[in-house]
Amino acid sequence: MRSDRFVLLIAVLIVAIAILGSAMIILKPGTGPFSGTRQATVGSLIGGPFALIDHTGRAVSEQDYRGRHLLVFFGYTYCPDVCPTTLQEMATTLDLLGTEASGVAPLFISVDPERDTPGALRAYVAAFDPRITGLTGSVEQVKDVTKNYRAYFAKAKAGEGAYLMDHSSIVYLMGPDGSYLTHFTHATSPENMASRIRAHLKEN
Repeated sequence: MRSDRFVLLIAVLIVAIAILGSAMIILKPGTGPFSGTRQATVGSLIGGPFALIDHTGRAVSEQDYRGRHLLVFFGYTYCPDVCPTTLQEMATTLDLLGTEASGVAPLFISVDPERDTPGALRAYVAAFDPRITGLTGSVEQVKDVTKNYRAYFAKAKAGEGAYLMDHSSIVYLMGPDGSYLTHFTHATSPENMASRIRAHLKEN
């Protein structure tokens, strides 16, 4: 009886090892059903084409910024705190980059196109840094670009007839070919941002 149990135990162990080995082969990079294809990553899902209007009233797309790194932030001019703070940090970062800032196109994309006209954006971004470009568009155009960047926004009531916009506060750094490189949060200092951007500028 003990002998039979021992043989059964060995058989179970062999099957378990075989299954584990098969799983390791499937999960090994470059093997399995996705072998030979580009592996999906979070970065590959961020970014993409857009058609918007800049703060001078000119129609622009992602192609207008090819060859430069993009520093992209989504917000709106009526934002009480996060947006002005982030734009000021972006401006400080550009100053820290010095002449290298010429290789960066900082974009402030409005998530409140109903109120953020090109004129409103022009006055707003000028208060922080003339190098920052404000972008707006139709509601559908804004939805398209936020979807491509996996950015969140939604209206939030703030009293009778008034509203604020809930939105994500991430700053994206995109490569000269439009690919995602990294991102910064509200906790990232301008010095840290400048250092990391400079490293990417040297690579591309």
